[in-house]
Amino acid sequence: MGRLARTERAAAKQRAQQDAPAYLAAETARLHAVREQMATEVEQWWDALLSNDEATVCEAVNTAFSDNPAAGCAVGVEGPVLSVVMRQQDLDTMPTQTAGLTPSGRPTLKNLTKRDRILWWLTAMGSNIVATLKEGFATAPGIEAIDLAVITRLPDTQRLGFVVYGRWTRHAIESTPWRKPEDALRFLDIGQDTACSVTTTSSGNLSSTLKPLDAARVSGLQDLLDGAQDDPESDEPSLADLDIALGTNTPPGNPATVDEPYRIRPFAEWKQQTPARPHPAPVVPPAASAALVPGQTLVLPEEAWLGLRASFSFAGADADLTLFLVGDDGRVADDEDFVFYNQPSAAGGSARLLGKQQEGTHTVERATVHLSALPDRVRRVAVAINMDVDAGLTCGSLTHAALDLDYSGGTAWTFMPPADPSIRAMVIVELYRHSADGHPVWKLRALGQGWADGLDGLARAYGVDVE
Repeated sequence: MGRLARTERAAAKQRAQQDAPAYLAAETARLHAVREQMATEVEQWWDALLSNDEATVCEAVNTAFSDNPAAGCAVGVEGPVLSVVMRQQDLDTMPTQTAGLTPSGRPTLKNLTKRDRILWWLTAMGSNIVATLKEGFATAPGIEAIDLAVITRLPDTQRLGFVVYGRWTRHAIESTPWRKPEDALRFLDIGQDTACSVTTTSSGNLSSTLKPLDAARVSGLQDLLDGAQDDPESDEPSLADLDIALGTNTPPGNPATVDEPYRIRPFAEWKQQTPARPHPAPVVPPAASAALVPGQTLVLPEEAWLGLRASFSFAGADADLTLFLVGDDGRVADDEDFVFYNQPSAAGGSARLLGKQQEGTHTVERATVHLSALPDRVRRVAVAINMDVDAGLTCGSLTHAALDLDYSGGTAWTFMPPADPSIRAMVIVELYRHSADGHPVWKLRALGQGWADGLDGLARAYGVDVE
C-alpha cells in the first residue's frame, strides 16, 4: 500500500483497530485453554505417578535412565515395588592393562590379573547399580523398593546371563553415605535377598571367574532371560542392546515433531481462519446499553472474561483513562501493575490502553481487560480517570462523560460519572473476583468516587510509588 494512498491507509488502520482487540482476545482465550489443558494433564500425570500407575512409572523411569552409561529398563510395578533390569558392561570389554611405573620410575603399562579385572568390573557395576537405584527413587516418589537384576554377556559362553539380583529399599539407599569409590562395593551389604556372581573365597580374595546366577530362584527372571533375543544379526529388540536402545542421550520421541504449545498464532493465520464479516461493526459505544447507578453491582457473564472493552467518552476538558491491577490488600504488587499513558499495558497485555481519538465533538479513550488471562494475584481491576495535571481543571469541567463497557456479541453497560468540581481523579468502576454458588466469578461495581489531589492521590491510594 503506497504512502500517499491516504484513503486506503485510513481504511486499513480502521480495520486494524477493529480486528486487534478480537485477535488479542481470541489468542488470549486460546492460550488460556491450552494452559488449562496442560495443567490438567500434568496433574493427572502426577497423580498417576504418585499412585504407582505401571505405565506412567515405567515411562518416566526409562526416560530418566536413557542417558545412563549402564542402561536400565523398568519392566514392571507391583504395589510400591519397581522391577528394573540393568545391562552391565561386558567383562571382556574391560581394559587388560593399567598405568604403572618401572623399577626405575618410568611410566609403563602393567597387565592386570584376572582378580584385578574382576575388582575393577565389580566396582564399576556397583557404581552403576547405586546410580540406577538413586535415579529410580528420585523419579518415582511413590516407589519404596526396587527389585533389580543385572545382565551381562558371560566371558566363557558369550551368552547373556544374570550376575546380580536383589531388592533395595528407598531407606537403605538414601540413608547410606556414598562418598568414596570403594563405597560402591557396599551395594550387596544393604540389599535384601541379594546374590552376586562374584564371591569372596575362604582366603578373602575375589573369585577370578564369572558364572551366571541361577535365574530360576527368582520368579520371572528365567522367563525374561528365555525371551531375550541374543542373535546379533537379528533386528528384534534384545536385552543385550539396552545400552544402545536407551543410552543414546536422546529422550524417547522425536523432538522435531513436538509442537510448541504456546506458539502465538500469526495475525494472518487467525484472520484467514476467522469467518469474514461483510459488515464489520465500527468500534463505538453500543447504541443500546444498560445504565448503571453508583453502587450497583452485577455478575459478568463468562464471555466477558475473554475480552471486556471499556470506552470513556467526554468533552469540555482533557482527561486520561488509568487502570490499577491490585491484590486482596487493595494495592498493586509493583508499579508494573499501574496502566497509564506512559505505561499502556500490564500483565502480559491482559490490561491495555488503546489510545485516544477524536470522534465528532467527543474524545474517546479505549481500553481492554482480558479477565481470564490475569494472574491469580490480581483480585481487582480499578478503572479510573484523572484530569490533565497541567490544566488544573476538575471533573466538573467534563461534559457528556460516560464509560461504556461491552464484550463481543454481549450486553453493554453505561455509567455516567458525576461531574464533581471538588475532585481531579475518580474510580469509575471496579472489576473484582467473587464466588457465586461455590464457583468463581467476576463482578462489576459502579463507583464514581474520587480524590481532590488528582492522579497523585489516586496512585498512592493503590500503592503506586509516586516520585
